[in-house]
Amino acid sequence: MSPELLHGEPVATPVLERTRDRVRSLREAGTTPTLGTVLMSDDPADERFVELKHERCADVGIATRDVRVEPDAPAGRLYREIERLCETPTVDAVFVQVPLPDHVPLAATRRRLDPAADVDCLHPTNLGRLVAGEPRFLPATTAAVCRLLSAYEFSVAGADVVVVGRSGVIGRPLANRLLDRSGGNATVTVCHSRTAALEAHTSRADVVVTAAGVPELIDGSMLAPEAVVVDVSANRRPAGGVVGDVDFESASERVCAITPVPGGVGPVTLAMLVKNVARAAERRVNG
Repeated sequence: MSPELLHGEPVATPVLERTRDRVRSLREAGTTPTLGTVLMSDDPADERFVELKHERCADVGIATRDVRVEPDAPAGRLYREIERLCETPTVDAVFVQVPLPDHVPLAATRRRLDPAADVDCLHPTNLGRLVAGEPRFLPATTAAVCRLLSAYEFSVAGADVVVVGRSGVIGRPLANRLLDRSGGNATVTVCHSRTAALEAHTSRADVVVTAAGVPELIDGSMLAPEAVVVDVSANRRPAGGVVGDVDFESASERVCAITPVPGGVGPVTLAMLVKNVARAAERRVNG
């Protein structure tokens, strides 16, 4: 029996429609919500991710500013560009595309953001609020995973959820949200590159969420029958094409539901990002 495919577009569409209405109201009142993006990479995949954000903003009426920094530029150049955007009164939200070049520390970059404009929850203050259960914004990917599971009526309350990947951008915020009372009430295990016997954890999980960035790290034999799999990663193969962290073919023979890659988490992530931009603009207007 084939698994249920958790397509993202049907989940993203109503979010985008509501955001479009909110943006229309703001523009009619004289405010144009604006997102500034900062990219310090020449990787075509990173460039495409930023382009998609601009395209989705345009779809709902959000203006954008596109700042590019050469990957070999000093870290200080990146910091100045972030600070300049955050200090611009007409820019409501700032998004920094990661990963950054090796010579640019993420921790120092986080602190350059204005928490009020940090719509993807990079700043330590916003991360702290998320952990405390009082988020200013939900990170877009975290919100997307939760919205997908809810939309397809998969409750994680009391469930064993394994998150594969511990980055401060996706894995850790997501794990905190899933275990929070308002985010899911799940029992969460976080696995990473030093986890011994990854299969021992994934094979007992009711829900597996992968965000490791390793192509086809997990195959069907490592998953429980009837598990739900949410594959966040979109890994580009050198020969072309995009695959997730999960081997889709073998996993589909075993699990009850799985996100396609591409077409699963990605569309919802973009929708949740533009929703956060609209919220930031509303807060600027309302004080």
